[in-house]
Amino acid sequence: TMGITITKDFECGNIRVVSASNHRDIRLEIEKDGKADFYQWFYFRVDMEPGPRTIRIENAAGASYPQGWVGYQACYSTDQKTWQRAPTRYEDGVLTIEHEVAKRTVYYAYFAPYTAEEGAAFLDRMEKDPKATRIKLGQSLDGRPIDALQFGEGSELKRTIWVIARQHPGEAMGSHFAEGFCETLVSADHSMAQELLRQAVVYVVPMMNPDGVARGHLRTNAAGTDLNRSWAEPSMKESPEVALVLKKMEETGCDLFLDAHGDEAIANNFIDGSEGIPSWQPRLAELLATFKNQLIEATPDFQDKHGYPINGAGKANLSIANNAIAERFLCLSMTLEMPFKDAMTNPKPQEGWSPRRCQELSVHTIEVMSRLVSRLR
Repeated sequence: TMGITITKDFECGNIRVVSASNHRDIRLEIEKDGKADFYQWFYFRVDMEPGPRTIRIENAAGASYPQGWVGYQACYSTDQKTWQRAPTRYEDGVLTIEHEVAKRTVYYAYFAPYTAEEGAAFLDRMEKDPKATRIKLGQSLDGRPIDALQFGEGSELKRTIWVIARQHPGEAMGSHFAEGFCETLVSADHSMAQELLRQAVVYVVPMMNPDGVARGHLRTNAAGTDLNRSWAEPSMKESPEVALVLKKMEETGCDLFLDAHGDEAIANNFIDGSEGIPSWQPRLAELLATFKNQLIEATPDFQDKHGYPINGAGKANLSIANNAIAERFLCLSMTLEMPFKDAMTNPKPQEGWSPRRCQELSVHTIEVMSRLVSRLR
């Protein structure tokens, strides 16, 4: 209407147009995951004359994590490569983006997107590097490959590290983190990454949930399953992504597990440990504390004051990946949470938390792993 075109017809796209009568009254709603009631992820394109526009997401109050809108600034891009933050406010249950732009075409998203197509292309690129081996584990429900990348050769003397990302498709920062992590592992210029590979074999699954990513979901796969609540009893019918990865992990063993996520409400990077598992022990507590302390020393982007409440003894949910893996392998097992908002500990308002900063955090994570690897058993 009035020369305004709004579309979501691309991978990860999610929005529904209520009305677009003029540039100051664009009314939208976010759509739910296909077979579940979760919603918060949005990604859409606006074509209209350059200048000011007011975009209102009217069902924001009913989103899965409404506290995530408080203090949040929407991401926008004119080229789908460089993403910045647009002036955004949350009032009376409505998320409003008031933005003036000099370009006709602008993309808006909950976070800088990382599509299933990008994930497949990244695996293709990494497969060409002699330091990386692509392991084809199987297929998703929609027929997309579930693949792992192996770095280094395993042996009885080496530790085994697993890193996964993007169980929740709306948490695109996980894939940005995983990409930076993998690229650092194959870099000849990063001595600590090479030292890590001298002592460990590393497996990375950069995108656990490609179907949910492609469909524009927040938390679930094609079956409407939350993969990070499926590790106790994964099935090839409802959660093949988890079943395939867990099968491979049982073949290789695991001495350290890291699951990269994003948190909607907490505006900081933090680690959620597995303190509540039945087999929790002082050795694991010491490893967890050391890992967090060393990451704090490595980067101002990480902190341990804000995070999730620690589960009481034996109270951990064993269907969540980090708890399930910690209990199964008695290893250091963690969920890394990154913010959709800016990180309060080291704010950069124009950029917010971003793909670049995800990748930088991945480099520091490798450095901490390198320092800690000999102590993992």
